[in-house]
Amino acid sequence: MPTHSAVPPRAAGAVSLSTKKLGKKTVLDTFHQSGSFKCLFPRTTTSDLDAVLLNTAGGVTGGDSFRFSGKAAEVTALTLTTQACERAYKAQPAECGQITNLLTAGAGARLNWLPQETILFNGSALDRRLRIDMAPDAEMLMVEPLIFGRAAMGETLTNIRLRDRIEIRRAGMPVFLDAIRFSGDWHKHLSRPHIANGAGAMALIVFASKAAEGHLDSVRQLLPEDAGATLLGSDLLVTRVLAENSFTLRRTLIPVLRKLNKDTLPRCWML
Repeated sequence: MPTHSAVPPRAAGAVSLSTKKLGKKTVLDTFHQSGSFKCLFPRTTTSDLDAVLLNTAGGVTGGDSFRFSGKAAEVTALTLTTQACERAYKAQPAECGQITNLLTAGAGARLNWLPQETILFNGSALDRRLRIDMAPDAEMLMVEPLIFGRAAMGETLTNIRLRDRIEIRRAGMPVFLDAIRFSGDWHKHLSRPHIANGAGAMALIVFASKAAEGHLDSVRQLLPEDAGATLLGSDLLVTRVLAENSFTLRRTLIPVLRKLNKDTLPRCWML
C-alpha cells in the first residue's frame, strides 16, 4: 500500500535572467526558470524589455522558497513586474516562507522593479529580501506595496511574523536600507496614531537617478496627506505611502510611478 508523508508538499522555484543590447532594443541574454516560479515576456511597443513574474503555486506559505535574480546589463532597460498580487498564507508555527530578489543594474542601464501588492494573511510568516546593486550611472525605480489582510472579508492581522529587508547599493556602497522585523499583533501595532493610525496598506517607492531632485515637488503634489516624499541626496528620492485599503493605495501609486517612469506602467498595473 502507498505511504503518505506527514510533511505537506512545499513550493519552490527560481528564475534568473539577464539582458543585452541588440541594435536599439533590449533583449534577453540569459534565462533560466525552475519549479513553481515562471517568467513571461509580453510584447511591447518600446525598445525596453518587460518581464512578468508568476508564482504558479498561487501564494507563499511556511516552508516555501522563491528566488529571483535579474540583471539589466550595460545601457539596457529592463522592467520587472508580477502577473498578480502575491499572497502570504497562514504558516505553521515553526515554518516561514522565503522570497529573495537580487537585482543588478549595469553602467548606463535603467531598471524598474514594479511588483504588484503582497497581501499578508492572518497567521502568515514571511521572510523577504530585496537587494539592488547599481553602477554609478545606472537608474532605478522600485516599489514594494503591502496589504494588511483581506479588508473585504473583515480580516485583521492579529498574528503574523514578518521580516522584510530592502537594500540598495551604488558602486558597491550602501545608499539605502529599510528593514522590518515583527512578530505578533500587527493590527494593534499599526492602529497606534504615531505609527500608522489604522492604515490597511502601505508602500515604499525609491527612485535613484540624477533626475531625482527635479521630481521632488511634482511627486509631493500627487501625494495625499498620509504620504510623504524626501531626498536622500540629490539622486535618491524616497516616497512612503499609507492608505486605508489596497484600492486607495493603488490610486495613489499609479500616478507617482507613471511620473517617475516616463508616463508608462506595465499593463498588469492598470486599475
